[in-house]
Amino acid sequence: MSAFELHILGCGSALPTRRHNPSAQIVNVRGKLFLIDCGEGTQLQIRNNKLNFNKIQDVFLSHLHGDHCFGLIGLISTMGMLGRNNPLRIHGPKDTEQIFRPLLDYFCAELPFEVCFDAYEKGVHTKIFEDSSIEVFTLPLKHRVPTSGFLFREKAKPRHIRKDMLAFYGIPLNAIPSLQEGADYTTEEGEVISNERLTMPATTPKSYAYCSDTAWKESLIPLITGVDLLYHEATFLETHLKRAQATQHSTAAQAGRMARLAEVKALLIGHYSARYSDEQVFLDEARVEFSNVRLAMEGLKLDI
Repeated sequence: MSAFELHILGCGSALPTRRHNPSAQIVNVRGKLFLIDCGEGTQLQIRNNKLNFNKIQDVFLSHLHGDHCFGLIGLISTMGMLGRNNPLRIHGPKDTEQIFRPLLDYFCAELPFEVCFDAYEKGVHTKIFEDSSIEVFTLPLKHRVPTSGFLFREKAKPRHIRKDMLAFYGIPLNAIPSLQEGADYTTEEGEVISNERLTMPATTPKSYAYCSDTAWKESLIPLITGVDLLYHEATFLETHLKRAQATQHSTAAQAGRMARLAEVKALLIGHYSARYSDEQVFLDEARVEFSNVRLAMEGLKLDI
């Protein structure tokens, strides 16, 4: 298993189809699962992808349109039936608790775990989650209601210890923490052994940016520059640009342009409008702007 994985559970837009589920993704960081959005059918997709309901630590809701949150109550109810006891934290716009707390009180009154709500501020780029291995930041988007994307960024990792060199120089184990931070080692005789001889560079931290739903927004570029993987909505084609602008969505070409200008390493597009029957047209249009593009599909798993 990769240390940083993305599972696509749903990549359609508002109108359900037989081809695509509404928006939902799982980010798996060393076995800790984070759910981004929770459209209808999310819990069935979790089953289909053989993921563990009770390993979901936090839920991140981009906005309060139904195709991104209608599956939440059913998911929480199932977690209760499966005996979850760890708290579940839901990060969302300010009205999230006001909307969902009455539903929880009515349908899930005897949950064996606590559901906590953490409202993030609209229109700002700020850290909303942190643990020992990852940080999550909001990405202000442009949509018809307050909407935020999310940037998942691994924390810097310590340098790798060369155990053979520690044994060669007789360096005690209690010196490892300072060596991992880049310090040299000084022997009792005063000899300085450089850190480069005792360690190897740490694995480069990975990053993932989720941007759905949004119209073109140039101010996103510096916030996502250089990420390893960008998911950007591509609801429409350029032939329906006026419709995209009216509904504050993006075209596949705009998603490709965003990836190119932000110099990301790879682009994943999704949130397809139901008016199109062949996703290849999205891929073709995005690749005019940026070559390293993939189509999101239910069941797709990517190593980041």
